[in-house]
Amino acid sequence: MNGFETIIYEKRGPIAWVTLNRPNVLNVYNTAMRDDLYQVLEAVRDDPEVQGAILCGAGERAFCAGADLTEFGTAPSQSIARRVRWQRDVWGLFLRMEKPMVAALHGYVLGSGVEMALLCDIRISSEDAVFGLPELALGMIPAAGATQTLPRVIGAGPALDILLTGRRFDAAEAYELGLVNRTVPRERLLDEAEAIMGRVLEQEPLAVRYAKRAVTQGMEMPLGRALELESRLAAQLLRRGVRRFGGL
Repeated sequence: MNGFETIIYEKRGPIAWVTLNRPNVLNVYNTAMRDDLYQVLEAVRDDPEVQGAILCGAGERAFCAGADLTEFGTAPSQSIARRVRWQRDVWGLFLRMEKPMVAALHGYVLGSGVEMALLCDIRISSEDAVFGLPELALGMIPAAGATQTLPRVIGAGPALDILLTGRRFDAAEAYELGLVNRTVPRERLLDEAEAIMGRVLEQEPLAVRYAKRAVTQGMEMPLGRALELESRLAAQLLRRGVRRFGGL
């Protein structure tokens, strides 16, 4: 799959590489990228040869420095904005993705860049990354899930600090907060992301999907129901002949 205006999509064995490709404008997210990313995520979801995906940004300066406010900040009405979002629900595709996704983050990771990263399962950051959610200073709030995903990842208190102050913070703090799973030198970022995805793909594929489903769906449930979900998924795996080493 080629020919996208704002995305580079490559398949390397079982891994799909999805590269945000507007480096001249810090890979900011615009309507063309929304449409391209929607098609790419559908391809990742539907391609039986793809077992996982790595999301990264082109160029040296940014993973994604937020949304293109010349487009998204000037929608003619809320009703039109909602209709466009429904027609190309990229964030819903992220949330419903059963295959594992790793985000490889470098440079500026702002606004929509943070939100896309939060919708991935594992986040790796280069040591030069700078994070932030600047929407409130622009008279907006995050519109792609950060008010919900960020507190679920790092806790309500730290999330409110970041959201309400609009401050920027570095990769070391992102790691301390648990926003990223690890940090590496810039030159090792993509190799580390590929190595992590490789370790994920060494596991039994259906077990990976069920584990992801248990976590993502279970977080929205009371503990008792979440434990029931885990039991149902574990039983389904056993019925399919998947065994976990070491017993249950």
